[in-house]
Amino acid sequence: MEATTIDEVLTRLTTIIDESLRTGDRTGFFASLYYKVTAKVKEGITKNEFEDGARMEKLDVVFANRFLAAYDTWQSGGMPTTSWQMAFEASKKSSVLVLQHLLLGINAHINLDLGIAAVQAMEGLDIAGIEKDFDSINTIIGSLTYQVINEINHISPLISFIGFNSGNTESALVQFSISNARDGAWCFAEDLHKKTGADYTACIAQRDQGRIGRNVAIRVQVSSLHAAIPNIPIGVGRQQLGRKERDTSK
Repeated sequence: MEATTIDEVLTRLTTIIDESLRTGDRTGFFASLYYKVTAKVKEGITKNEFEDGARMEKLDVVFANRFLAAYDTWQSGGMPTTSWQMAFEASKKSSVLVLQHLLLGINAHINLDLGIAAVQAMEGLDIAGIEKDFDSINTIIGSLTYQVINEINHISPLISFIGFNSGNTESALVQFSISNARDGAWCFAEDLHKKTGADYTACIAQRDQGRIGRNVAIRVQVSSLHAAIPNIPIGVGRQQLGRKERDTSK
């Protein structure tokens, strides 16, 4: 069942995080990051930080449902989009760093899901009307990702070996996965908004397939450094990135 409110999204993410803690499923790391993002959007709506709070909630919920649907499909043995399939498959491999998994998830969610969500949220309306909200979500994801990387740093200090610390905003992979992804994702949204029927479906499929090479690039560029960087214990990492956030937000 799809979420219809931000609170329902947060409840679903909490369930995923708790289940991940119980089973040691590394997909909980992205869910933990995404919980932070969603909570921040909710806070911004409450404080009237966006142009249109109701529209922002709609965009956020539609956006989140893309991840939740992909997660449910994967967990039930189905085939999500190719971008998400690669991210989920990577989470099962001990050779893939937690950081790589986060970047693969961000790649799938921004480069594919956010454009689709923007189009669905603005169905029948001018897509330009949601551009500021679109940018706002990207900004939130970016700022919280740096925060999470900093938290990972505390758990695994050697990760700073490749420059993934919160003060290094010039990190090539992080910048690619968030800042540079935004412009491409918005162009995709503008293009998709013009499509209907089979052309709409084909446009999404083409975008999804186009993410494969970028997913592989993320895994290859970081994997050679794996031996120098200890991976993060499942329980410790998720408690640090997810449960602590929820406890302080009560």
